[in-house]
Amino acid sequence: MSGLERPGKIVCVGRNYREHVDELGHTLTPEPLLFLKPPSAVIGDGDAIVLPWLPASLARIDYEGELVAIIGRPLRHASPEAALEAVRGYTCGNDVTARDIQAVEEQWTRAKGFDTFCALGPGVVTLDPADVGIATRVNGEVRQRGRTREMVVGVGELLAYISRCMTLEVGDAVFTGTPAGVGPLHDGDVVEVEIEGIGVLRNLVRSER
Repeated sequence: MSGLERPGKIVCVGRNYREHVDELGHTLTPEPLLFLKPPSAVIGDGDAIVLPWLPASLARIDYEGELVAIIGRPLRHASPEAALEAVRGYTCGNDVTARDIQAVEEQWTRAKGFDTFCALGPGVVTLDPADVGIATRVNGEVRQRGRTREMVVGVGELLAYISRCMTLEVGDAVFTGTPAGVGPLHDGDVVEVEIEGIGVLRNLVRSER
């Protein structure tokens, strides 16, 4: 994975951009909404996102471009400042989601956990995460565009919050939320997540069938 090792755990936050909350008809939660992805879902830059066979009523699979923090030192009950200092660097992520399954199940493990549903890359870069641009393209067309300053909960505060629940260990990956503009992927698509100062995560999409 171009300098990235498989994370021990992948912690994600939902509903961290207001416009994305609005586009899905959700409401903001009083505290960050956390969920996990399994390490078996991880793929790298250039690998294929595989659309699993599902009945038509559950078949929508969405892209979600995100800034991802890679932990460099263990964090437990950290302050936001200490949390930022413990980040090894940042990379691009695609939190691929089975949207129809997410809509009908009360928890998101299955919707977020299929094999290949956690794309990371192309590498880990040190930067200030306070205000960087994120864009997601499908077949060259921009579908998402946002800036990290639009997050409801900033990166330092998010990492500190997670560290009060669980120890973040070296190599763990933390997805920080997706801007508005999510949408479905189809067999043969090429999806790219580009983040200022990091580069482009590019994946071909293919059907399991």
